[in-house]
Amino acid sequence: MAKTKKKMPGLNTTSTADISFMLLIFFLVTTSMDTDMGLARRLPKPPDPDQEDATMDIKKRNILYVRLNFNGQLWLEDETNRGYAEISELRPRVKEFVKNEQNLSVLPEKHVKNIDLLGQCFVTDKHVISVQTDRATPYNAYFQVQNELVAAYNELRNELSKEKFGREFQYLKDEEKLAIKQYYPQNISEAEPKKYGGDQ
Repeated sequence: MAKTKKKMPGLNTTSTADISFMLLIFFLVTTSMDTDMGLARRLPKPPDPDQEDATMDIKKRNILYVRLNFNGQLWLEDETNRGYAEISELRPRVKEFVKNEQNLSVLPEKHVKNIDLLGQCFVTDKHVISVQTDRATPYNAYFQVQNELVAAYNELRNELSKEKFGREFQYLKDEEKLAIKQYYPQNISEAEPKKYGGDQ
């Protein structure tokens, strides 16, 4: 007499899709997504096609070159000196360059500018911090440089805010912030990455 095979009872999967959907919703709601934060930069307006190259009009004394090679080594160059530097040296160097407290002829030129709420000021708003990186520059080194540049401007603005209005920059009214920004505009220019060797 032939043996009959026992049939295995099938699994009830009717609610599996519902459970999977509920789990998916749960993880979407409770999981925080990382969002990339960009660097705050105001891009210049596109040049007029008929306009001549404006870079030729910038005097050398008004430019501080900040370069990062493929090893993440920092190179600083202006009219006063040039050479490799540590990241920790960048912030004070930028502040000294932008401020030009002694009105040295090798640092950005000063001129009189009438600024609302501040009156006539002796400013260096024609200065430019020119940042150039290598195509293989480590991102961490690039980020540190950007952080130090922004911190230098923040410190300059805070110092001026306390001097003129008795408060830090972040606590100023909008029109006061605008006046401080006109005194110390954040002039950072980033060129297209190039291929540098070990030396500049």
